[in-house]
Amino acid sequence: MSIIAAGETVPDFVLKTADGEDFTPADLEGQTTVLVFYPFAFSPVCTDQLQIYDEVIDEFTAKGAKVYGVSTDATWSQGAFKDKLGVSIEQLSDFEPKGAASKALGAYFEPAGMTNRALLIIGPDKVVKWSYVADSPGDLPGVGLLFDNL
Repeated sequence: MSIIAAGETVPDFVLKTADGEDFTPADLEGQTTVLVFYPFAFSPVCTDQLQIYDEVIDEFTAKGAKVYGVSTDATWSQGAFKDKLGVSIEQLSDFEPKGAASKALGAYFEPAGMTNRALLIIGPDKVVKWSYVADSPGDLPGVGLLFDNL
């Protein structure tokens, strides 16, 4: 399955917030949303990616975009990861059923049973404005890719 394409409306999905609340497409309405899919909390490339993106979070906000990190880690792991890094990017868990939302959005890396390194920009109307999936989960997409497509 490939990443959801620009111009497509996001399908139904459910992710979990740090508080265990459901995060669904209804939560995308009325704002530009950037979903940053990453393979594993505490892995080196994921750590770098979230720290780099968090360094420019004010620029995302100035462009009217809300950024979320998404992985198949449990909410507890994501919370510890966020706290350890000291980042403000809210985390969304796709833990159980494992990868269901990532699969629906085409951001799941089936060979390894994890979220791929992928980026989605979704408009306030829940239509994908831009999507990207790295050639390898070990590749770090620069933040410029997001700013170029916001």
